[in-house]
Amino acid sequence: MGVASGDERGTTERVLTLLGLLQQRQVWTGPELADRLGVTPRTVRRDVERLRALGYPVHASQGVGGGYQLGPGQDLPPLLLDDEEAIATAVSLLAGAGGAVAGAGDAALRALTKLDQVLPTRLRHEVRALSGSVESFGGGRTPVDPEALMTLARACRDEVEAGFDYPSGSEVRRRRVEPYRLVASDRRWYLLAYDLDRDGWRSFRVDRMTDVSARTWRFRPRAAPDAAAYVQEGVTSRVYPHQARFLVHASADTVREQIPASAAVVRRRGNGLCEVLSGAGSLDFVLMHVLLLGHDFEVLDPPELGRRCHALAERLLSAGAAISPMPDMEES
Repeated sequence: MGVASGDERGTTERVLTLLGLLQQRQVWTGPELADRLGVTPRTVRRDVERLRALGYPVHASQGVGGGYQLGPGQDLPPLLLDDEEAIATAVSLLAGAGGAVAGAGDAALRALTKLDQVLPTRLRHEVRALSGSVESFGGGRTPVDPEALMTLARACRDEVEAGFDYPSGSEVRRRRVEPYRLVASDRRWYLLAYDLDRDGWRSFRVDRMTDVSARTWRFRPRAAPDAAAYVQEGVTSRVYPHQARFLVHASADTVREQIPASAAVVRRRGNGLCEVLSGAGSLDFVLMHVLLLGHDFEVLDPPELGRRCHALAERLLSAGAAISPMPDMEES
């Protein structure tokens, strides 16, 4: 492959600058672009044709208010940002990813991971410094360190090992993992990773991590479980001493509106039915919550919970036996 000449490099840089200008505002006249680029209007027309040949939909219109305009397109390549725009965008995305705004963080992190691939090294220090001045308030997701999120996101993307300090009982231990996916719930950020010291898949709360770092050692990805489903089942059931499954006589959409995703897994079963999987410190506690949903239901698992239903039903009947039923009101 030959080395580009000075004229070729100059043309490429000018065309990229033209693209950046077209992305800054809706319409530019030919003389305006020529003045900004330091070339003739004829050169601007040639550069516009070069952009069109690359797949950028540049429209031209005549008359008052006319000029060059960059049109929308599904195949439009990535935006060109100057230093100030790149820093502002990265800081905003860091705040959205690490803040407490539920629903926005996962999209912000995906966008930030893409931006990170092209962010110049010279800008990283400024982004890190400015992101520390951004805070949020209100309810929603538990805030986390946005730089820790970015470190983990890069490690997932680049398939390199990661490490962090994590509480285990009364101790804090160093964990070495092969990171797979970051998962956002309505309350927290989690990392699904293969724990190298415990030889198995684990989910970790990002807000509990400290001293997060990534290595340059790459790993071959393993066959992994569905990240969102694995984390949700862990949060709602596996972490508790008791788990229970119910068949609820209501649609999954209806029950999901009643139960937070962090409290139970709701699966469709068809014909207006759904399966609810949840856990708690006691089976009576899970049973009470499903009862209060207000729908008919059946216990699927464990068998002892069915026996608890009979025992509690007898206790409730006994408690209400001393109260005489209200007489029917006579029609007047």
